Amino acid sequence: MSFHLSYRAEPGNPWFSWQYVRDNSDTILAALREHASLTGRAVLLAALVALPLAVLAYWYRRLTGPILALAGVLYTVPSLALFAFIAPYLGIGAVTVLTVVVLYALLVIVRNAVAGLNQVPPEVRDAAEGMGYGRWARLFRVDLPLALPGILTGVRLATVSTVALVTVGVVIGRGGLGQLIFAGFQNNFYKAQIMTGTVLCVLLALVLDLFLAGVGRLLTPWLRSRPR
Repeated sequence: MSFHLSYRAEPGNPWFSWQYVRDNSDTILAALREHASLTGRAVLLAALVALPLAVLAYWYRRLTGPILALAGVLYTVPSLALFAFIAPYLGIGAVTVLTVVVLYALLVIVRNAVAGLNQVPPEVRDAAEGMGYGRWARLFRVDLPLALPGILTGVRLATVSTVALVTVGVVIGRGGLGQLIFAGFQNNFYKAQIMTGTVLCVLLALVLDLFLAGVGRLLTPWLRSRPR
């Protein structure tokens, strides 16, 4: 998505300008919507891939090391290099951005999900087996619910990091708020534009994190009832 940006720099080049926000409100909102959409889709896709991997690592302990190692290797590859590797095959668009940010989110979610599953008390697992629960029934009725706090922690961390990483998509023209920030540098270091994009990134990460924290409280009511 390309954004039409209009500029009217103010004297002194301030770090914040209501005039800039008013003159470019449509552009700013479009960038914010794209950024939020890319972030939400990326985290959802990462969770859909990471949770089965975490379950495999939980069921087959010998796979834990290779799965975490692979996710760790992907995490250490520079994002710009990943864009350069992937773009020739997937083209320049949202799919490429999503692929890159999903790969980075995998490690955070997998690691926290595995940690949460491993923290399920052995006596609880034994009791579930004694009640006749098979592997799948125990997973969905016992293991995953008890591991939910750890899984949600991973999703929250992945969401915050994804908000920041999506800005790098500016290299292929799909960076959401990153395009505002980058355009500010191109526009003779227009501080108001850079600051607007930066502040909105921070606010978006904060809002999404608080939303996921609220979802976590709703899904884990037993944690609120614990005595302090």
